[in-house]
Parts: sequence; structure tokens; C-alpha cells
Amino acid sequence: MFYDYHTHTFFSDDSDAPMTLMLDAGIKNGLAEMAITDHYDPGYPDPEFPFELDFDEYHRQLEEKQEEYRGRIRLVKGIEIGIQHDQLDNCRKAAKAYDYDYIIGSFHCACAEPLYNGHFFDGKTARQVYEDYYTYVLNNLKKYDDFCNLGHMNIIDRYAPEIAPFSDYSDIVEAILCHLIENGHGIELNTSSFRYNMKDTCPSEEILKLYRSLGGEIITTGSDAHYPEHVAYHFRFAYEYLESLGFRYIASFRQRK
Repeated sequence: MFYDYHTHTFFSDDSDAPMTLMLDAGIKNGLAEMAITDHYDPGYPDPEFPFELDFDEYHRQLEEKQEEYRGRIRLVKGIEIGIQHDQLDNCRKAAKAYDYDYIIGSFHCACAEPLYNGHFFDGKTARQVYEDYYTYVLNNLKKYDDFCNLGHMNIIDRYAPEIAPFSDYSDIVEAILCHLIENGHGIELNTSSFRYNMKDTCPSEEILKLYRSLGGEIITTGSDAHYPEHVAYHFRFAYEYLESLGFRYIASFRQRK
């Protein structure tokens, strides 16, 4: 029995999948619960992908589909909020505007630069890139608390031209993980790493082991699917992998608890 806590539909600018098709795929793949977590990334600095959200219609469809699929799969009412230093008030407003069951806090940008376009890396050594990125994450998390789990924590690995040794920035990652644990937040194992041919899991094995050694227990599994064929992607491996690292359970959420 699997739980996919990171999926997207046509409400996200980078997907055109109806909720119905995503939920049907969840049932086909044996999911007990599926969180739909469409993007809201206020201030995203790319006009072609503003990652705004039609909140009224989104909430209406979440409730409609939750009732329609009752008894077949539990639809978890979620959202993925992109965190940026100059948008924290907008993030807070969105998080408190609806009775979400689950909120992913994610970083798709750093220092006002989208990670995907490469500008964040210009003129920096690998060590500088990783120190700057994780310091940015830590500083924002100290100011922003309206989320449940931190999404795809090492997303920087997907875009960086060179991955720095973990020892170069492990102290900052440890500070992030300690902050999450102390404030009742968790992380996710995001299986999109297999689709993007990342060199390690997301988060990396080193981060997962460190999280567990620090006493971290709250963890969800998410495919980050934007299309039905990717729902519950590589989940059998993911569950066995987490168990091998000492995680005793997968978390599920109701009313952000």
C-alpha cells in the first residue's frame, strides 16, 4: 500500500493532466492516498511560467474529486508553495487561505534566480554554489514556517554543472535538518530523481542518513508526477530503500498534522 504525496495537474503551469486522470493512475498503481499538490510559486522570475494558481477553482475541484473518489482512494488536499525571500507574506497568505491537509515547502529559485536556467551557478565554484544554496534555504526556513515537509531538498543536484562533495556543505544541511526536526517538519523522498537521471536519490543517501541519525522520522514519498504515467514512480524501491536506512514508517497527513 503506497502513498504518493507529491503530484501535479493542469493547475500547474508545467502540466496539462486533469485531476481525474491522475487519480485514476493512482488507483491503478495501488495508492491508498494521493496528495494533489499543485504549484504556487509567487514571484517566480520567468514570465512564461508564472506558477500562479486559480485558487477558487483549484479548491473547488479538490473538494469535488475528494467526494467523487471517496472509497476508492483518499485524495489529500495539498499544495506546493515555492519559497522565496521576498515573497514570504504571499506564501503565508496562501497557506492559511484554505484547509489544506498537506503543504510542501520547496525551493525552485535561490537569490531570485530560477535554478533551471543556470544563472545561479555563474562564476562560482561548486563549493560556493552549494554553500550559497543551502544557506539561502536555511535563512528562509528560519523566517517561514507554513508548510509540512520540505520538498526535493537537494534539487540543486539536478541543475548544478558540478556536484560538490557533501563534506563541503554538510554543516549547513545538518542545521537545516535540525531546524526541521525541532519545528515538527519532515522531508520527502522524491522519486523524480530516477526520471531525471540524477546521480543519487532525492534527497541524497547522505542527507537521508544524516536526517535519520539526528532523530528525523517524518518522511513522505512523492513521485512529483506531472503526468499519469509517472504516478507512484519507483515506489517499490523507495519503500524498501527507506526501510533499509532505518525509517520505520511513511507519514500521512490530515489537516496539516
